[in-house]
Amino acid sequence: MGLDPLLLEILACPQDKGPLLYFADEGSLYNPRLHRRYLIKDGIPDMLIDDAESVGTEEHERLVDKAGAEGIKPNFEAKSEER
Repeated sequence: MGLDPLLLEILACPQDKGPLLYFADEGSLYNPRLHRRYLIKDGIPDMLIDDAESVGTEEHERLVDKAGAEGIKPNFEAKSEER
């Protein structure tokens, strides 16, 4: 079961508020900046920081490479901070 596209548009990492990579086939959302994965269970993303999985270097590289190979892009464009 995939995520509703409207829900995916508004989801952000609860820790850094940035965009996520959505791996539908793995049932997860991934924050490559913090190396944290949020699992999706029964179509519901578990976005609790305490439940997130920390990802090691090898898994991070695999996910980033997979995103590049499959054209998986962040779910939204991060806005740059204006000072």
